[in-house]
Amino acid sequence: MSTTLELTPVTTAPSGACCAPLVREAADAETARELAHLFKALADPARVQLVSIIAAHDGGEACVCDLTAPIGLSQPTVSHHLKILVEAGILTRTQRGKWAYYALMPGALTRLATSLTDAAA
Repeated sequence: MSTTLELTPVTTAPSGACCAPLVREAADAETARELAHLFKALADPARVQLVSIIAAHDGGEACVCDLTAPIGLSQPTVSHHLKILVEAGILTRTQRGKWAYYALMPGALTRLATSLTDAAA
C-alpha cells in the first residue's frame, strides 16, 4: 500500500529568515549562566518543597526546626538543601541564637518567572 502526499510550496519570510523574528531580547551567556544556577538549585523536589513551605509561613520566614518534619528528611539533609538555596540567592539566612531562620530573597523567584514569561514585553 502506498500513500501519495501533496507538497505545498514553501514561502520564506520577507527578511529571508525561515522563522519569526524575536519579540524580545534573548538571554545573553552571563544571564543564562545565572539563571541556570538558580534553576539547578531548584532542580530537586525537596528544595522546591522547602521554598514553598517558607513562602507559606507567616511573614515568609521559617526556622530550620520547622522544616524537617514536613519534608520528612533529617536535619542535616534539610540544612544541606537550605545551604544550596542560600548560595543560589533564592533564600536568605539569619542566625538567632542557636536557630537559623530562612526567608525568600526578595525578587529571586520573580526574576526566574519573568525571565521565561516576559515575551509579551
